[in-house]
Amino acid sequence: MPDDNLSLTAKREAAVTALADVPREPGAKKPDPILVADDVKRHFGGLLAVDVDHVEVQRGSITALIGPNGAGKTTFFNLLTGFDRPNSGSWTFNGRSLHGTPPFKVARAGMVRTFQLTKALSKLTVIENMRLGATQQKGESFWRAMLPFTWRSQEDAITQRAEELLARFKLDTKRDDFAGSLSGGQRKLLEMARALMVEPELVMLDEPMAGVNPALTQSLLEHVSNLREQGMTVLFVEHDMDMVRDIADWVVVMGQGKILAEGPPETVMSDPRVVDAYLGAHHDQSLAELEEQLETGTLAEEVAAELGQEPAETVAVERTGETKDGR
Repeated sequence: MPDDNLSLTAKREAAVTALADVPREPGAKKPDPILVADDVKRHFGGLLAVDVDHVEVQRGSITALIGPNGAGKTTFFNLLTGFDRPNSGSWTFNGRSLHGTPPFKVARAGMVRTFQLTKALSKLTVIENMRLGATQQKGESFWRAMLPFTWRSQEDAITQRAEELLARFKLDTKRDDFAGSLSGGQRKLLEMARALMVEPELVMLDEPMAGVNPALTQSLLEHVSNLREQGMTVLFVEHDMDMVRDIADWVVVMGQGKILAEGPPETVMSDPRVVDAYLGAHHDQSLAELEEQLETGTLAEEVAAELGQEPAETVAVERTGETKDGR
């Protein structure tokens, strides 16, 4: 029996090797992208929530999508998976355009996602939730449903696969419990297991660690890493930088809807643009230094460029907190 740790290490090394020569810059082209998005924009009134010029996800890798709150990460997920519609743009999965494709067809194509707030069906049992994840079920047809002999063998196979996944995710003891009785972390595990019922090629996880009891964190980390071992590609949104460093092969950084940086975790974490996006451009300056810049006009010019104001007017804003029209 092969050593799982060796297998996992080999998969990660293969992913790192494939990305070794990729430029460390936004929109960098990958040697074998499974997902490619171009000029994707989403407006909410006057707010441009997503403004992605170009991004690619390498096949067989674990890619982290990070950025501060409000950066547009979940909105971007929603667009790619058909849960929202862009104002413009296009994207392909395995070379096939998914623009305008409804979520259930996106899943059937092999691209599945989980949600930050889990979508388990609380009044169904765990095994029933799992069965629902399977696609192309013959018994879903109105007429065939009345003829059990036409779908019984398929349902038995689906149930067997569901039970194997529940055992892998250590939820087999909860098989007949209502999903609503599970803890937050167990619901995360259930949603991930249910997503695998589709036998996907790309798994998209939206903050898989959010609200999870620390006791289950390591288990979830192992499951995410194992997805790559099983030949799947993973794209996940996460705020936990320790998790990103531990399992991500490549990191994409979003800020104000745009792709700000890309690269391996160790490179991206030290990128000034990433630090500024999370902490602000003046995070490492003392109050005395900021006051000195204000007096010399340097800071006023920077703020003026951002607000589209004249420097003199900006100084008044900095000192009084109001613009000429009283805002």
